[in-house]
Amino acid sequence: MVEDHARDTGEDEMIDWRRQCHRYSTRFYGPSPQNAALSWIGDQRIAVGSLPTAATLPALTENGVTHIVNCRSIAQTWISQDLAVERALLGPSRVVHAPMLDFGHPQPPQLWSAAALFAAGALADDPAARVLIHCHQGRSRSVMVTYAVLRLGGHSPDQAIDLIRRYRVRARIVDAYTTSVEQWLAAGARSVGPLRMR
Repeated sequence: MVEDHARDTGEDEMIDWRRQCHRYSTRFYGPSPQNAALSWIGDQRIAVGSLPTAATLPALTENGVTHIVNCRSIAQTWISQDLAVERALLGPSRVVHAPMLDFGHPQPPQLWSAAALFAAGALADDPAARVLIHCHQGRSRSVMVTYAVLRLGGHSPDQAIDLIRRYRVRARIVDAYTTSVEQWLAAGARSVGPLRMR
């Protein structure tokens, strides 16, 4: 019993450290206040959002978010500890990582395809599921994965772009990103690379 308590205490201390790191880092390296924390894409049960901060994180469950796809790079998530606090909030099986940099170049499906399929599967399997897809500002990488999920859900390219632009006003549709999605879909839309849940 003592060992279990020590382990639990150690885990609690670790998440407390990560929460503190998240709180301070998102004050200095957080999203622009001009970008909405999240924008629901019509009735699709998908939200595009920016990095959840210590102030906005508790509101995720209040807004009905059940799953998260985090599209920030490994370095960004290490600095901000956002993956750790998101997994502490929803549970590790409901938060996946699609680690991408945002340079406007094609995005290899090894980085995001498993996460797109995860989000599409959550929406298809559970009518109560509501998925937040976020990057740092909620403008490009998260928009690309949202586009992929909408395409997997049966929307045409034009319909998917129209939905995103209508509900996420500051979204940037990056041609190299949508082309990456379309090439992946044309190749069979299979999961390429690991599903990053840990």
